Amino acid sequence: MNSFRRIEIRPAVPDDIMMIASVIVETWRTTFRGLIADQFLDAMTIEQQALRHARRMRVAGVFHLVAVDMNADKVIGFANYGKARSMPPRFDRELYALYILEEFQRAGIGSALVRSVAAHSREMGGSSLFAWVLSTNPNRSFYERLGAVPVAQGQVALGDETHEQVAYRWNDLARLSGAADLAA
Repeated sequence: MNSFRRIEIRPAVPDDIMMIASVIVETWRTTFRGLIADQFLDAMTIEQQALRHARRMRVAGVFHLVAVDMNADKVIGFANYGKARSMPPRFDRELYALYILEEFQRAGIGSALVRSVAAHSREMGGSSLFAWVLSTNPNRSFYERLGAVPVAQGQVALGDETHEQVAYRWNDLARLSGAADLAA
């Protein structure tokens, strides 16, 4: 990645949907090729993902943040989050999706997105955050480096296959967001 790129994190707007969808499809194909059936990955379409996230964007309490490469005016990553969907009450906020284009990974953009999610979740009264991550995801250590701990296991169906997943939890949104560092 060019070290002179300017990246902005901001709330997504409807005009971002096609770029968000493109990030999803490209990231799944580069990250999960060889781990998830090629048939499933090849069947993913930008149009399908755009419809899915356009619907999500209209749901109250569901949010999208985008990371924009300001040099190219292009969405290069995003986070989708909101109230916990399926875990017990001890989890109140969920990071539904976090994807960064491969060429922009390992540059702090994912961390900045997660910290922004944590800050917004705190503002809305959240106390904890969790994310489901495929067990075979080669980027699982990212969550651990940010202080998340594995707290549950589950399964998710992707096409004709079932895959193991791990729920990672952050217990301290102030610390995750960086607000605890500012208060010290």
